[in-house]
Amino acid sequence: MTTKQTHNNADTKDRELVITREFNAPRELVFQAWTDPKHLINWWGPNGFTNTFHEVDLKPGGVWLFTMHGPDGVDYRNRIRFHEIIKPEFISYFHDSDDPNDTNKFNVFVSFEELDKKKTSLTMRMVFATAEERNAVVEQYGAMEGANQTLGRLEEELKKMVS
Repeated sequence: MTTKQTHNNADTKDRELVITREFNAPRELVFQAWTDPKHLINWWGPNGFTNTFHEVDLKPGGVWLFTMHGPDGVDYRNRIRFHEIIKPEFISYFHDSDDPNDTNKFNVFVSFEELDKKKTSLTMRMVFATAEERNAVVEQYGAMEGANQTLGRLEEELKKMVS
């Protein structure tokens, strides 16, 4: 039995960033682009970013270690620890870094909703420990714009996958 912890609670609204995007691709394909490293490496991160994947173990309890290389030459180390994966409808994970100075930590809940056989609605909910942490990520890193750019890059990857 799966639990599908969406954590869409009223008590977290001031600590959340939520982005929803509709894709002209079947849910299974969107899920594959999100979970297959050969596709994930092509779109993960805002415009101009590239990635080096060090470890990808996509299963509950698994870890994804990667470095995002910014267009300004700055490297951002990331660690994702997967909690729940329900193919092809849901992924939850905790995002942080192996850098002790990095305070950018949050839970993520990604839902893949089939709208019809050819369309998918994806909702990504990031939940921070405090509203202050959420606000800092928005102000310092442009988190909403970055998330929108990242999903725009996913859309481009999906177009390649469908053709």
